[in-house]
Amino acid sequence: MSRLHTGSLQPFLRPTAIDEVAPAALLGLDDSLRLEMAVPDGFPLVLADPGLLERVLANLFSNALRYSPPNRPPELHAELAGGTVLLEVVDHGQGVPDEEKERVFEPFTRGGDRHPGVGLGLAVAKGFAEAMGGRITAADTPAAV
Repeated sequence: MSRLHTGSLQPFLRPTAIDEVAPAALLGLDDSLRLEMAVPDGFPLVLADPGLLERVLANLFSNALRYSPPNRPPELHAELAGGTVLLEVVDHGQGVPDEEKERVFEPFTRGGDRHPGVGLGLAVAKGFAEAMGGRITAADTPAAV
C-alpha cells in the first residue's frame, strides 16, 4: 500500500495471457477449486504486469470465495467489449448497497466481521489495476438483482 500511495510502483507491462495468470492466482486460496473460469479459447493477450495482475485476481478471487454461497461458486468471465478487455469476478453473494460500492475499495474497509482480514485486499487490487492503466468497479450480478 505504501508504494501505491507514494506512486513508486512501476509496473512492467507486457503482453500477458489471462488464462495463464488466472489459474496461478488461485494457488494457495482456500476453496480455490470452487471458482469457475470462462476465458474463451484464443482470448487476446492483455498489456499488463503479470505479477501485479496475478495479485489483483488473487485478491478478487479471495473476496469472491468469501462471499459466495456454498451452492453457487464464484466465476471469472473474460470478454472483449468495444476493444476493451473486461474481466468480471462474479460472487453471487448478497451484494453491496449502491452507496458502499466505492467505499469497499478503500483501505481497511471490511464487509462485516464474518471473515478474517484487515480490509486491504480490494484496495490493493484497485491500486494495482490502476497502476497498470485498468480500473475496478463493484457492480450487481444480474441474477442477484
